Amino acid sequence: MSLSIKDLLEDKAYGLDLKLIGGAVGLTNRLYSSRIQKPGLALTGYTEHLHPDRVQVLGNTEISYLRQIPDAVGRKHIETLCSFPIACFIVTKGLDPPEFLKTSAEGAGIPLLVSHHQSSTFISLVTKFLEESLLPSTHIHGVLVDVLGVGVLLLGKSGIGKSECALDLVIRGHRLVADDIIHIKKKMPAALVGQAGESIQHHMEIRGLGIINIKDLYGVSSIREKKIIDLVLELMEWDASQEYDRLGIDEQVKTILGVDLPHLQVPVRPGRNLTSIIEVAARNFLLKGMGYHSAKEFHEKLLARLEVRPLGNEVE
Repeated sequence: MSLSIKDLLEDKAYGLDLKLIGGAVGLTNRLYSSRIQKPGLALTGYTEHLHPDRVQVLGNTEISYLRQIPDAVGRKHIETLCSFPIACFIVTKGLDPPEFLKTSAEGAGIPLLVSHHQSSTFISLVTKFLEESLLPSTHIHGVLVDVLGVGVLLLGKSGIGKSECALDLVIRGHRLVADDIIHIKKKMPAALVGQAGESIQHHMEIRGLGIINIKDLYGVSSIREKKIIDLVLELMEWDASQEYDRLGIDEQVKTILGVDLPHLQVPVRPGRNLTSIIEVAARNFLLKGMGYHSAKEFHEKLLARLEVRPLGNEVE
């Protein structure tokens, strides 16, 4: 994952408050790391531990130093610094950088930006922005619902009834996160967070009704902005020739972005109350999280009973 300096400049959500003052040609430079660097000794010509792929933040200390040294010396050190493929320079506290820094950055095609935030505040904001923007991500067609605090991802082919199940769950007091297209990001170390795109947030498509707004119909308590995905439940058309899991001992997983999630396959046929099945699946997931596995306990009790069965009762 990567993003451009232009993406950084155009941010509104995190309030980075950036203004471009030079090096516009380098706005296509890419950032691959969420870590930032203050150049420090690199401004004196010592570039041994310089990381040019990171955002270079210059605060009051760096700008004061550059103003106090002779212009010729400062220009030499900055030109040395600009000989590296620096992603961008950002000056904090609204400070006006020395002219030789502006000239060198412009000549090297390195974006030079200014923010009015204090260095500590800006570093915190830009780190959060980069961490969120550079997370591994993907898109999945399905429905994400918060059922009893469990993030349940409903999958299945189009028209099988995912949205209808989600609507029934909302009516029962559960919460919709996303319908149709789910944006999934991987949070470290191994959590997947799903949310809806801005244009379809809080909306559902119900065949025969069209697009409905869940927030308007059922209130703010019926929706969530985002949710960690805990369980994948796939709705499948009933096939009499196929064997379905009837014990629940052998657990399947579905891998998304390298994260293994519990995966249940539920056959759909007339007369099956899918909403109740989904609720039970969520409750069962919570029980497993507390160390209680119903299917395995039943299996162990059955084996123990068979082992202690008295002899002599066999049928001839």
